[in-house]
Amino acid sequence: MSSPASVITCKAAVAWGAGQPLVIEEVEVSPPQPQEIRIKVVATSLCGSDVAAWESQNIFPRVFGHEAAGIVESVGEGVTEFKEGDHVLTLFTGECKMCRHCTSNKSNICQVLGLERNGVMHSDRKTRFSIRGNPVYHYLGVSSFSEYTVVHWGCAAKVSPTAPLEKICILSCGAATGLGASWNVANVSKGSNVAIFGLGTVGLSVAQGAKLRGASRVIGVDINPEKGEKAKDFGVNVYLNPKDYDEPIHEYSGHQEDDRWGC
Repeated sequence: MSSPASVITCKAAVAWGAGQPLVIEEVEVSPPQPQEIRIKVVATSLCGSDVAAWESQNIFPRVFGHEAAGIVESVGEGVTEFKEGDHVLTLFTGECKMCRHCTSNKSNICQVLGLERNGVMHSDRKTRFSIRGNPVYHYLGVSSFSEYTVVHWGCAAKVSPTAPLEKICILSCGAATGLGASWNVANVSKGSNVAIFGLGTVGLSVAQGAKLRGASRVIGVDINPEKGEKAKDFGVNVYLNPKDYDEPIHEYSGHQEDDRWGC
């Protein structure tokens, strides 16, 4: 039996107000409560959702971040799915695996661990972060811009210990969002044509999903030529730069001679 977990003092990037620069602060991270795990964050990436919330929301001070990979440092009471040392990805939309949505094949917006908007944990509506006894609020129940964080066990997924954590952190949101959009939402069919506007993480993942579903033509639209070139590796076989055309790109009829790489 391991000894009970204690408060950890570590560094975190804290947002003190909307649009204000993040400040590296020493924060206290409480032990995981029942049904929670505490994670040592190894790598985290930046999502547009973090930026949008940082610019506009009014819950501060706050630790943002939700795309992360790390190692379980300790587990709370009742947690059987994880143990200390497990490698995990964080999930900002958790799954309790028991509610009507989790057991349905129509939705994954868990009724228990759905999107958190109030800066507190799902279970007891309190925070696990503090600075000198004052609460620091969470973001989407993850808050990965910290060396350690606490999440509900349903907001994490176990991964192979051989997977490079510094690379797979992006799978927890951006890549999964794009792949799911292509595979589940659009339900791309074999032989179809797919147009993707924006070739960032999500867009490239949409391209991968479309390719896996058998799309015959995957058109990538972006004003950055470097992204257009990189997109070839993700399944895009036609690249269009809106700056190259006088007409709005969505009205462009598309001629074979203008295809950047053919079909």
